[in-house]
Amino acid sequence: MMTSVDTELIRVLADPLRLRIVTLLARETLCTTHLVEETGARQTNLSNHLRVLREAGVVETEPCGRFTYYKLRPDVIAALAGQFAELAETARTAAENKRACP
Repeated sequence: MMTSVDTELIRVLADPLRLRIVTLLARETLCTTHLVEETGARQTNLSNHLRVLREAGVVETEPCGRFTYYKLRPDVIAALAGQFAELAETARTAAENKRACP
């Protein structure tokens, strides 16, 4: 049961600010103004990070008047967690496998 972990998604989530955004959105749906207040990031910087998260399919938008709300797509996070769980299980079952040196 060999699995491949989504390296692009890991790259997207490896950025500290993007990971902070994801953590905040795991708790509640927020607009850009809320995210600026919570993170202290500049709006332009935050918007760029939100675009990357949107393009990666991690968050989705919900227009509300003149504001745009962002919410986390838990299925994407769960799929990544599942990939890591499969990788861990592969490592457990292969713990006794050792390739001989030439």
